[in-house]
Amino acid sequence: MVLVENERESWNRRYRGGSHGSLEPDPFLLLAYENYVQPLFSRPGTALDVAGGLGRHAIWLARRNWRVTLMDVSEVGLAKAREGAGRVADQIEFVRADMKEFNAGRRRYDLVLVFFYLERKIFPELMKALRPGGVLIYKTYTREQRKFKGGPSHPLHLLKENELLKAFSRLRVLYYSETIRDRGVAEFVGRKFGAAP
Repeated sequence: MVLVENERESWNRRYRGGSHGSLEPDPFLLLAYENYVQPLFSRPGTALDVAGGLGRHAIWLARRNWRVTLMDVSEVGLAKAREGAGRVADQIEFVRADMKEFNAGRRRYDLVLVFFYLERKIFPELMKALRPGGVLIYKTYTREQRKFKGGPSHPLHLLKENELLKAFSRLRVLYYSETIRDRGVAEFVGRKFGAAP
């Protein structure tokens, strides 16, 4: 519990200080949404943004009429996300949760997003949270990140080569890439078997 409190307080301090992050959606979300989500869903559905911080992705989806659950460990980040959401705040459920005790329910979401967060224990829960036909979009650092400044350096926070492919082998892979440009990242889009609603 102490570790969780330390993590929570660390993120609260960062968000109070105004650091950590753009409010613009990650370019990979835009690409994945246009190429994989829009063609599969005739209308917006339900989405889960895991460890979504200030809500940049949740807000972007809510503006496109998705009903979004934004989960994060930091109540400060969630409060800022609610404020930043403005008129679409009522389409977002803001949930403070310890990601290590993550439970998003079964078959609740058409779309699950994880950006720059890695807790391997929740991989099975992410799968359970997806409805049949649902899509998982995941982007985070790989071990190649150690070659660059910034970002995590501890192996617990860095993916091994092809780790997302192995972890989500029960999903149909729609897109996968590991890149080393200005940082080392893996990008994954997978779809749960079954028909989308």
